Amino acid sequence: MTLREYCGVVGVSLPGKGAAPQLYRGLRALQHRGQDSAGIATSSHGTLHLRKGMGLVHEIFDREMLESLRGSVGIGHVRYPTTGHSDLENAQPLFVKLRDEDAAVAHNGEIVNYERVRRRLQAQGVEFLGNADSETMAQMVAVEYGRTRDLETAIRRASLEVVGGYAVVMLVGNKLVAFRDPLGIRPLVLGTLDGGFAVASESVAIELMGGKLVRDLLPGEVLVIDKGQVHSSRAATTGERAHCMFEWVYFSRPDSVMEGESIYEVRHRIGQRLAKESPVSADLVIPVPDSSRPQALGYSEASGIPYAEGLIKNRFVERTFILPDQKRREEEVHIKLHPVPGILKDRRIVLLDDSIVRGTTLREIVGMVRSAGATRVDVRIGCPPIVAPCYFGIDMKSRKELVASGRTPAEVAEVIGADSVHYLSLPGLVESIGLPEGSLCLGCLTGRYPVDVPEERRRFQKSLGEY
Repeated sequence: MTLREYCGVVGVSLPGKGAAPQLYRGLRALQHRGQDSAGIATSSHGTLHLRKGMGLVHEIFDREMLESLRGSVGIGHVRYPTTGHSDLENAQPLFVKLRDEDAAVAHNGEIVNYERVRRRLQAQGVEFLGNADSETMAQMVAVEYGRTRDLETAIRRASLEVVGGYAVVMLVGNKLVAFRDPLGIRPLVLGTLDGGFAVASESVAIELMGGKLVRDLLPGEVLVIDKGQVHSSRAATTGERAHCMFEWVYFSRPDSVMEGESIYEVRHRIGQRLAKESPVSADLVIPVPDSSRPQALGYSEASGIPYAEGLIKNRFVERTFILPDQKRREEEVHIKLHPVPGILKDRRIVLLDDSIVRGTTLREIVGMVRSAGATRVDVRIGCPPIVAPCYFGIDMKSRKELVASGRTPAEVAEVIGADSVHYLSLPGLVESIGLPEGSLCLGCLTGRYPVDVPEERRRFQKSLGEY
């Protein structure tokens, strides 16, 4: 699995208590969602304090810096850049003016029409400091706030203009504001914490701060948390939902719960279903750690083939998909993973991975397993073939780079050096997640997107010419 991921957001409102230490804990829990940069903004009596930097959360924030972030309300962000350069200028949270009031914003996801919206705002005299789509969202809210003088109305109007998947947290004065895209593509949850409230991309962040999950925000919902009270309103929606299926397959931590479904249990069911759909004679089931472990356990239980940890992960190496180029990701595989001596030798191996995108990293892993003495390597993938780009926050924008696009499973097996490759079926995935197919975003699997994607047809035609 060699995907680059989008971001993670967290926000807290803790009357009478410092927000920064809890935001730090929440961001540590979400570090898997972005390792490029991190930032925290807090508010003390309406004065905003911001600290951010490049790298991992614990590398950026020390005790002295956290103590400088005064105030009982704040937001935090970990970033992998899907739109916008990898630099401090685009690191979040971002400052923005809402009329005469300072505000900070942090965003998870991707706005597919941000260039068009950005040009329209520039034509109205709006100046931009960076090139991230998050700033476009913030400036859109600022413009609407200037017109309406009502924050919730401004957010609802902005949500009608921007197209894509997003979860946003804002700090406006002493108010914590959170909202989600109208289809709920990107996740966002609400919880209680230290007599106040918290919002985050995943439930695990709230729980590891010592809080308790209350619920997922509804698609299009806007929350304003102020003085210990939560006010909720919703943008105009059709009632349709399109939750990103990759949150369950790969992105989210297995100890998170999303839309009422345990990530771990979903992955375990995926493995069980995969064993029924694609049985094979083998000696051991081996996961590609860490995200494929529940799938491999499910496959082992359903097939009766023993489970073993044949590949050991170096815990101190960053996720390979987060690295800036493919060559480095391939090189890092051999630092990140190492076979256990003797486990794989003279064995027929079922190698479980959660998904396959470009196939380059998995090719390295299959080669590693063969070099350790495996006599056969059958690859099983806990997701249907990825055949189309994602426009909502995942770094796979060209069909040319997708190994399954235009290839049969047998051809993919040849590319990665496996004896066979079998994918989970689309019905199997939907059944394993436990939500109706119509409530999931399956665009990268089907090429059918929940919203109109500008220039998708042109990009598709161009990619056909690239083969």
